[in-house]
Amino acid sequence: MRLTSLRLLLSGCALLALTAPAAAQDAPIIVDPPLTPRDSAPVVVPTDDPAPIAEPAAPAIPEVWAPAPFTADGQSAYGLYLSGRVASLRGEQATGAELLAHSQSLTPEQPQLGGEAFLASLFSGDIDAVVRLAPFVADTPLFAGAGRLATVVQTLRDGNGEAALALMRGEPFPDPYGPVTSYLLPAIAAAGGDWDAALRPVEAPTTETAGLILRDQRAQLLESRRRFAEAEVEYKALLAIPDGARLFRVHYGAFLERQGRRDEALTVYAAALAGDAPDPRALVAGRRMRSGGRAPAAPTARQIASDALAFAAMETSQVDVHELSAIYLHLASALHPDDAITLRLAESLDEAHQDAAARAAYARVGPSNPIVYASAQLGLGVILQKENQHGEALEAFIRADAAAPDQVIVSRILANQYFNLERYEEALEILNRPTVNTASQSADVRFDRGRTLERLGRIEEAEAELWTALQMAPDEPTLLNHLGYLWVDSGRRVEQGAEMIARAFAADPRNANIQDSLGWAQYRRGQYEIAVETLEQAVAKQPANAEINDHLGDAYWQVGRRREAGWQWNRVLTLEPEPERRAEVEQKLADGLSAPALSGGQP
Repeated sequence: MRLTSLRLLLSGCALLALTAPAAAQDAPIIVDPPLTPRDSAPVVVPTDDPAPIAEPAAPAIPEVWAPAPFTADGQSAYGLYLSGRVASLRGEQATGAELLAHSQSLTPEQPQLGGEAFLASLFSGDIDAVVRLAPFVADTPLFAGAGRLATVVQTLRDGNGEAALALMRGEPFPDPYGPVTSYLLPAIAAAGGDWDAALRPVEAPTTETAGLILRDQRAQLLESRRRFAEAEVEYKALLAIPDGARLFRVHYGAFLERQGRRDEALTVYAAALAGDAPDPRALVAGRRMRSGGRAPAAPTARQIASDALAFAAMETSQVDVHELSAIYLHLASALHPDDAITLRLAESLDEAHQDAAARAAYARVGPSNPIVYASAQLGLGVILQKENQHGEALEAFIRADAAAPDQVIVSRILANQYFNLERYEEALEILNRPTVNTASQSADVRFDRGRTLERLGRIEEAEAELWTALQMAPDEPTLLNHLGYLWVDSGRRVEQGAEMIARAFAADPRNANIQDSLGWAQYRRGQYEIAVETLEQAVAKQPANAEINDHLGDAYWQVGRRREAGWQWNRVLTLEPEPERRAEVEQKLADGLSAPALSGGQP
């Protein structure tokens, strides 16, 4: 796919559509006062210079409306336009698209507004608005192709398979839509009644992505025609290769269920849950079977087409074109609303740094599939963390943990949030759960437990956990640095700790925290001059770190640079240090430092 030009056009046009004037950034979403048209002055709407009129009979675009277009409740077209721009700038895509589309409906003769409303609707997933506004981007092939694709999806969604197929078979779609339209064709051909095209044998090999998705579709369509043996041949071809098994094993399990082969289906679902990438759909399917639930219905053409769009979204995400992935997932959701699709939409929006839209999508994921729901709550919590809403983030992580209490990754994230909130006892309680504190637990879990025990003052237990973790991952810089710093700072094993920190720094020399540990180890060994150099470099890498600045102040004091030491300590007080550090720094500002006792002994 030719995606480089797409990325540039998407980013450029998104900026055009979503950038608001600086003065409007803090405006309320609805900027119009409650005026009636006769109470207000004419509103001047800026436009580009009128283009040459193709047909003499067409009226010129007015420079000034008199009276200006207003809604029945007194909102002007221009006010709606500004409000839409502000909402989009704030990341409220759906609201922005709705307001821009409303403004455009009042001023259909404004081509630039129509184009902006089209883009806003495309990125927000308002398929009906995209189709209505598609004529405004007819001269831009990239966006015209998106409008045509949305029209195909809308037509299929509304039950007119023949019309959708006719649209598909019109003029070729421009790049990058070629692959997705080839994936859609079998399902839309089936919906349009052309079964010869729908069931045409797949020529692409299973080593290519097209071969995977088209073979899966053919298997499902063959089943719908009751050609069960041929369908199973296609499924077995898919399961014979790792990617096919990972993506479509659950589809084969559902097929076996519908054939009455329940034991085989359970075996397939169990295989889908094994390995490094378990399929959450298999968890729900297995639970349904064990509770006596009925087999799922065979997928419809709309559902198969939705899967094709979701597959195309996965491809574009792999090459980091997340905006296009989001568009495909919006289209997929229009055909078959599903929590798994909504989760993937949220992830694409998250990757595209559209935090407000991603947060809203994560929040829409329901609890029917516990793994999908837990993943959505984790994503929501991470965004809330970035927005410094730490209490709300904790609540999201608690919901994720309640949905998937046996998932170690969820438990770790919740424990880390408790740790960040200095609720160390609660963090340790989670890390000591039988599902987490197992014989096969990872070095990461032991590290989490070790640093939590350290904060609780249980130093010997912390050492034991951190040492065990280091034996599991002896070259991991984070582990080397953390245990080394603990030994150096406490004076328990200064020489051994300093050697570990040196190894960590050699492995990760750009890490300011590790360089700070190296400088502090030099300080604790009395190497003040070299400690100053090391800590100055660490501060340059991370100038807003209170601990590094504090250490540099100490080193300055010991080499006789008292004024600079005071400046560093005063700098620490501006960086919101923890209360204990603040008290220590204030004491140093009042009394200075005495030479520390040097230690290299063993405990």
